[in-house]
Amino acid sequence: MGNLDDLVTEFLVESYENLDRLDRLLVELEKDPRDQANLASIFRTIHTIKGTCGFLGYSRLEAVTHVGENLLSRLRDGELVLDAPMTSGLLHLIDGVRGILQAIEQTGAEPDTDFTALIAELEHLNAGTSPAATAEAASVPEATVVAAVTAAIEPVIAPAPADDRASGEGPAAADHGRQGLADTSLRVDVGLLDKLMNLVGELVLARNQILQFTATQSDTAFVGATQRLNLVASELQEGVMKTRMQPIGNVWSKFPRVVRDLATTCGKQVRIEMVGKDTDLDKTIIEAIKDPLTHVVRNSVDHGIEPAAERLARGKSPEGRLLLRAFHEGGQINIEIADDGAGIDPERVKRKAIERGLITAEHAARMGDHEATRLIFLPGFSTAEKVTNVSGRGVGMDVVKTNIEKIGGTVDIASRVGEGTTLKVKIPLTLAIIPALMVSTGRESYAIPQVNLLELVRLEGEQARSGIERVQSALFYRLRGNLLPLVYLHRELALEAQAGPDLVNIVVLKADDRQFGLVVDQINDTEEIVVKPLGKALKGVRVFAGATIMGDGHVALILDVLGIAQQAGVVSEVRAGVGACASGAAARGEAEPAETWLLFRVDGHERMAMPLHLVDRLEEFPQGVIERSARQEVVQYRGEIMPLVSLAEMLGAGAGAAADPRQVIVFAGEGRRIGLVVDRILDIATEAIAVTPTGRHPGIHGSAVIQQRVTDLLDVPSLVRLTAGPAAAAGAAA
Repeated sequence: MGNLDDLVTEFLVESYENLDRLDRLLVELEKDPRDQANLASIFRTIHTIKGTCGFLGYSRLEAVTHVGENLLSRLRDGELVLDAPMTSGLLHLIDGVRGILQAIEQTGAEPDTDFTALIAELEHLNAGTSPAATAEAASVPEATVVAAVTAAIEPVIAPAPADDRASGEGPAAADHGRQGLADTSLRVDVGLLDKLMNLVGELVLARNQILQFTATQSDTAFVGATQRLNLVASELQEGVMKTRMQPIGNVWSKFPRVVRDLATTCGKQVRIEMVGKDTDLDKTIIEAIKDPLTHVVRNSVDHGIEPAAERLARGKSPEGRLLLRAFHEGGQINIEIADDGAGIDPERVKRKAIERGLITAEHAARMGDHEATRLIFLPGFSTAEKVTNVSGRGVGMDVVKTNIEKIGGTVDIASRVGEGTTLKVKIPLTLAIIPALMVSTGRESYAIPQVNLLELVRLEGEQARSGIERVQSALFYRLRGNLLPLVYLHRELALEAQAGPDLVNIVVLKADDRQFGLVVDQINDTEEIVVKPLGKALKGVRVFAGATIMGDGHVALILDVLGIAQQAGVVSEVRAGVGACASGAAARGEAEPAETWLLFRVDGHERMAMPLHLVDRLEEFPQGVIERSARQEVVQYRGEIMPLVSLAEMLGAGAGAAADPRQVIVFAGEGRRIGLVVDRILDIATEAIAVTPTGRHPGIHGSAVIQQRVTDLLDVPSLVRLTAGPAAAAGAAA
C-alpha cells in the first residue's frame, strides 16, 4: 500500500463502505423503482464520491461518477424509470469505481484504464427517453464494459508466486497476507464510544478502590492479581481513549473554503496557513470547538485583516495572513488563531463598551490595554459600525468564550494596533480521566489537575513560622529568590484549618502563566481520577471544575486552579502574549516570549536548561532501587519499567562517578517515561531568551543567557530520537 495521507485514507474507507451499501440499495431499487428515498440516498452517495475525488484531483474517477450522477439525477427527478439495463449499468459503475479506489489504495494513483465503454453505456442509458433508446443502450457490448471494469482492477490483482503455483494452490485475488483499508477499518457510533468511555471510567474507580484495599493486605497472590488488574485497566483505558482521538485537521479542512468565500465577499486578499494539523483531540472536544473556531476565523477575516489598498498604504503586503496553529503542551491542547491585520484598539473598545452600557467610564479609566481588549468577550459587545450578514449583531465572542469554558478550556486574546491579533485557546486533552494530586483541607479531600502542578514545598518548624513574608495584606514565600504569592485553601473555601503553625504544605501551581502557592493541610498522593460534571446548582461556583469518586467511595471536588487564583486576586489580568503573526519575533531578531526553564548540571556542561513544561517529575532514586535489564539501567516506577539514561554519556562527557541518590528528570518520550540522570538540579527560572546556535552536538540546541550566565539548551526532540534505542531495548527485555 502506498503512503497515503489521512485525507485520502478517510476518503477510501468511507467510499468502500458506501459502495457496499450501494450494491444492496440498487438491488432493492430494482424491485421498487419508484422508491424516492432509496433513489435520493444512492444519488447523494455518488455525488459525495464525485465531489471529494474532484477535490483530491482524481480526474478519471470524477469523470466516471459524473456520468453516473447525471443518470441518477434523471431517475430521481422522475424523467426515467429504472429498468434491468439501467441497473446493470449502475452496477458496472460501482464495480468500476471500486476498481479505481483499489488501484489508488495500492499504488497511490488512478489506473491507466480506458473507461470509454463504461461512460458510453451510462450516457446511452441517460439518453433513453423511449423504449427504442433503451434498446440502443443495450447495443453497447456488455463484454466491452466488463473488460473496462476488469482492467481498472488489474493493478491490484497479482498472480501467486511461482512456488505457490507449483504447489497447486492456484492464483491469488490480492497480495498475500495483505488486508485492505476496508478490512482493517471500522466505523463505530460515537454514542457507543461514549458508553465505553463511561464504563472504563467506572472500571478505573473500581480499580482505585481495590488498590486502596490492597495496600492493607499481605497476601502475595492477591497483591499480584491486583497489579495485573491495574495494568490491564490502564491499557484498556488508554486504548479506549485513543479510539476517541481525531486530528484537528478534520475541523480545519473546511476553513480554506470559508476564508476564500468570505475574503471574496469582503473584497480582501487572505492567505490561510495551518501548523499542527495532526494534533489529536478528543472527539467530543472536536465537536465542541468546531463552531467557536469557525466564528473566530470569520471574525479574523471580517474585522482583523484590512483591504489590500489599506494594507499597502500602511506598508504591508496586500495579502493578509491568517495562521492556525495547534500543539500539545503540559497535557493541554493549545490552539492559536493569529492574523497580521489592524489589531484591536483598546480605547475604541472602551468607548463602545461605555456606549452599550456594559461598563462605566470610571471602570474604563482604570483598565489596562489587555483588560480592555478582553471586553470583546462580554455578551452583546460589537465594534462593527453596521449590521451585515457577517457581523455586527453583538452575538459572537461571548458565545465562543462560553463554549470553550464549557469543556474546561480557557480563551485569551493578545493584540497590537497595526500588527495583528492572536486568539489563544487552551483546552484539556480529554474530558474523562485525568491525573490529579489529592490534597486535604478542613477534613475534606480535593483533587488538583496535574496539568497545573509545578512542584511541592513543605515548611516545618522555624522555617514554617518565619519563612512566610507579608507584603501589605498579601502573604508570600521566597522560592529560590522569587516571591511566590500564597493562597490559603481553607480561607477561600471558608473551612477550618487543621494544620498547625509549625507545618505549611505549599502546592506550587500555574494559572495563565502566573505561579502561586496553594497552602493545604495535607498532601496525599497522585491518582488517575474520573471527572464527573457538577450539578446545575454548582455550575456557577468558579473554584470547582468537577467532582470525582475516591477509592473509599467518598466524593472529592476537583479544584479549578484558575478560578481559585482569580477569586484570591492572584490573577486579575492575564499576561498579554507577543503580537500576532506579522513576521515573528525571531525574524525581527527579538527575544522569544518568557518561558520557564529547568536548570541543571551535567558533567562537562556547567549549566544546562530545558523547558519546564516538558518535565513530568523530578525524582531521586537511591542506588539500591536501580536494576539492570539488557545492559540498560532501569527502575520500577509507577507500575512500569522506566529506563535511566545518563545525560552525560549521551552528550559524550563519559560515565563519571555515579552519585547516590541519582537525580533524575522524568519526561515522556516515544510514548513512555524516560529518566534523564543529571548531576544536580540547580533552579527553575522564568526568562525571555535569545538562542545562539552552536552546532556542537545533536543533543544541544544552542546557548542562551539565563540568570546572567551562559547556559546550554537541551535539544529535547533530538534526545528523544537518541534515547529511542535504549528505551526500546529495555521495553523488549521487560
